Amino acid sequence: MPLSTGRREGSPFTGLRPVFIKEFADHLSSARMMVLMLFVIVFGAFPVASSLQELRNVTEADAYLFLRIFTSAPESLPISFVFALNFIIPIMAIGLGFDSVNSEFNRRTLSRVLSQPIYRDALLLGKFLGGLATLAVALTALWLIVFGAGLLLLGVPPRGVEVARAASFLLVTIAYGGVWLAVAILFSVIFRSTATSALCALGLWLFFFFLWPMIASALTTGFAPSQFRTADEVLAVEQIGSILARLSPGTLFGEAVIGLLNPETKVFGYFANIMLAQSRGMIPGAPLPFDQSLLLIWPQITGLIAGMIVVFAAAYIVFQREEVRA
Repeated sequence: MPLSTGRREGSPFTGLRPVFIKEFADHLSSARMMVLMLFVIVFGAFPVASSLQELRNVTEADAYLFLRIFTSAPESLPISFVFALNFIIPIMAIGLGFDSVNSEFNRRTLSRVLSQPIYRDALLLGKFLGGLATLAVALTALWLIVFGAGLLLLGVPPRGVEVARAASFLLVTIAYGGVWLAVAILFSVIFRSTATSALCALGLWLFFFFLWPMIASALTTGFAPSQFRTADEVLAVEQIGSILARLSPGTLFGEAVIGLLNPETKVFGYFANIMLAQSRGMIPGAPLPFDQSLLLIWPQITGLIAGMIVVFAAAYIVFQREEVRA
């Protein structure tokens, strides 16, 4: 008698499409999605409206006037649209994913779903892709609203390079949301209580958003010598601080957005900018070509995508080892 190899038959992604379509439809039609979308639009409308009011009064020529809508922080409301997104995207992603798996446990429907020709791989990946597609739809709608408001109030159409940079900004924003969606699904797999998973995901976001910059700054100060003797020592300490700060997804997102929407950015770091201008004779304020800006922020984009994959892989491993019959 031949021995069984214990292998399952068929593709591990069997059933991925129906799970994705169901999750996507449920998110779009849910009251939670409506509330989150309203929160995003209202919270993002204030900085955009204030920025447009100030940009309408700009008289000097600006080759990237349309991109200033996203990055400018008006005096009346010192919050840019990018900063608002850095705050509201994690909340939206966590709101979509904190009960993705544990709600199935609590309703005793998970074992029934997996009794169908649907593998765990397809179930978890379908839930993640459904939430990510919902995020993409919401952020694309917000992006189009901002672009439309800029066209109406500024009266100047964007150039092709501005559209390319803004579209790349949208893709980076979706990847940033994917990181926090993966975090929310991970806690949804670990904890059976939806309240616990939501609190843990929000707590981790608050830690990286508020506490980690202060911790990274304190650790950098500990590495700094009592007295700097050369410029290389200053740059070394600044690089240590940058490495520690980049452990936060928010820092990676912020740097990637700055590199895309501020074409004048050539390097990250105050002293690094000074040394670059002095050593290479670069003209301050001269914009980088679009492809050079992409090369500048490629490590940040890679870090966001890698973080999303690593967190989802952790959720996948935990989910594969859980008992679903309980």
